[in-house]
Amino acid sequence: MNPNLGQSQYLVRKKILSIVGGKFHIYDNSGQLVLFSQMKAFKLKEDIRLYSDETMSKELVTIQARSVIDFSATYDVVDAVTGERLGSLRRKGMKSILKDEWVILNPSESEIGLIKEDNSLLALLRRFLTNLIPQSFSVEINNRTITVFKQNFNPFVGKLNVDFSLDTANQLDRRLGLAAAVLLLAIDGKQG
Repeated sequence: MNPNLGQSQYLVRKKILSIVGGKFHIYDNSGQLVLFSQMKAFKLKEDIRLYSDETMSKELVTIQARSVIDFSATYDVVDAVTGERLGSLRRKGMKSILKDEWVILNPSESEIGLIKEDNSLLALLRRFLTNLIPQSFSVEINNRTITVFKQNFNPFVGKLNVDFSLDTANQLDRRLGLAAAVLLLAIDGKQG
């Protein structure tokens, strides 16, 4: 595993205004680029590739939807170097209409945790009144918050701060957690 993927703080940035699709830059706490992705626009089935840098010469992680345009889609997260499945992320479709919620699955398809949007009132306001209210999410494993995602407001660049510092026992693979952050910006960004 890339040594820069074992840290506790990251910033995921998505360039919003991109004709060819979304560009994602993932930086560690020192501002070093650790992952990069350029999503193709107008794909029916999500297939996101995370690379070590902007040259896209070394693929590290893949995030692939199991089905075409599914409101409750499951996304498999795979280590592109070893082929090892790191886990999966499944959106809770109907429940996510009012408040985003995702299920975290381990490689053997067992549910190990949840990703939940901060609170119902703010979530409702975001969906129906304004998308100017930044989102925040908690990642829970064994009913304990181990990771927090906090969005910064910027109308041109989506920014999500990822904080793994509560995960002292390394319960969540950083690659799976960062894949979740990319999905939150990529998939959930299409709803509002």
